[in-house]
Amino acid sequence: MRTRLRCLGLAWVLLAVFARDGGAQGYRIRIDTRAQAVSYRGVLLDSVPIADTVTGATGGTTTSSGFEATCTPGVAYCTFFQPGPEEHANPLTSTADLTLFGLGVRGLSVRTSARLGTALGGDPWPGTDPPTQLLEGYAQYARRYLTLQVGRQTVTSRLGFSTFDGGRVTVRAPSRGLELTAYGGWGVWNGSILPVTSAALNPLGDYRPPERTITAGAGAAWTTRLLDLHWSYEREVDPSVDYFVSERTGIEGLLHVSRGLSLSGGADYDLAEGWWGSAEATLAYTTPNGRINGSAGIRRYRPHFDLWTIWGAFAPVPYTAYDGSLTVSPTRRLQLHVDGEHYAYATANAESPLVTVDTTGWRFSWDATYTVTRRWSVDGGYRAEFGPGASSRGFQGSVTYAAGDRVALGIQGATLDRPLEFRYDESSTQMFGVFAHCQPSSRLRVELDASRYSENRQRPDPAAFDWDQLRVSARVVLMFSSGELAGLPPAVRRMPAGPEGDP
Repeated sequence: MRTRLRCLGLAWVLLAVFARDGGAQGYRIRIDTRAQAVSYRGVLLDSVPIADTVTGATGGTTTSSGFEATCTPGVAYCTFFQPGPEEHANPLTSTADLTLFGLGVRGLSVRTSARLGTALGGDPWPGTDPPTQLLEGYAQYARRYLTLQVGRQTVTSRLGFSTFDGGRVTVRAPSRGLELTAYGGWGVWNGSILPVTSAALNPLGDYRPPERTITAGAGAAWTTRLLDLHWSYEREVDPSVDYFVSERTGIEGLLHVSRGLSLSGGADYDLAEGWWGSAEATLAYTTPNGRINGSAGIRRYRPHFDLWTIWGAFAPVPYTAYDGSLTVSPTRRLQLHVDGEHYAYATANAESPLVTVDTTGWRFSWDATYTVTRRWSVDGGYRAEFGPGASSRGFQGSVTYAAGDRVALGIQGATLDRPLEFRYDESSTQMFGVFAHCQPSSRLRVELDASRYSENRQRPDPAAFDWDQLRVSARVVLMFSSGELAGLPPAVRRMPAGPEGDP
């Protein structure tokens, strides 16, 4: 890992050294630092001799004090969970994004994004091991017809996010609306920026491949006035056995049928497993004045697992869902939104003679936003979901005061009830919080947030203990820049930052 990073760093240096004078150098730095203080209830795993257990009121095995216990045949002790001490955690994360341009060759730039994570005190926090992580780090040469990238980078396609250490080349024919991409390198674990060999990915343990997988893929896009069409292909190979980890392909498109009316859809196929994955089709319409926006669609979802994992052996079945959404703005100050979905799982071909399980479910939500004045707004909504094994329902709302883009103050609250079909627990949670956001300049943004979660678990045993928790967080975003991005229109440079501070 370190050797590869050194090689990538050397490549950046060589590109800069051999660069010819092509303009003034410049940079952009964005530092996003977040600190959080969390307090929550811990849980302790305890045991009791099987001779000291009794039969509880529900017919199960319990301890003499009433805790539900799990007993394994042939084992002299039964295990149970009891309330632990109150836990405290104080995680701190800081992400730095650096972009260098004007390095002497027109179109040459360098981008690096790294994250530092640590615990200032208390218990360890997920995601802080290892403490330093390289999210992206690559050199890019971009012209109208060609883009080259070397280093750690992420490719986004219908098949998901693929992060790898390697190279990517993109060739374009703008007059024909064509674009071709090919990439390859050493891959990282899905949903992470760590290689699959990292010790931080335990408890995968001995089931992990002994070497980093090799990722390779390709893509094509064709864009016209009425049609956007994209094709993707990707494979991963375990070099230790020279065998596939995964191989998939997919296609998606968007057709502009008429003004305000569009049809989108796509599908992907798992070549390694030999079955169709996910697919969807959506018809959307927006009125000319933009006050009504609606859509209706059908989708099929099937999870994807790498061949080296055990999960693929269970042959996950897909579900098919029918969904619809509608957004209406009857006045300039009021916006109403509602959406819903009904889904059904395919036949699993698995026998369960002692229990009958529902295979269908539904989701529904509505929310409304009302702008009282130019600075005050109120938002509220409701969401309900019922499906196999569990259900949930709850309200949420907020009141916000905003003075332009500089200051935002507000209060928020939410409720969540979760009846569970296959467990004793029935959880009811209430949340109340306050927040303050301040952006005194384009180079500085400060956010403060404090939330209290009160959870009540209804159980027939003493395990219905307090799960309340308090979370306080602070965030500071700093921006530094020098020079101008060549060829970037002034209007684009003046665009405000997004909700997360991204340009």
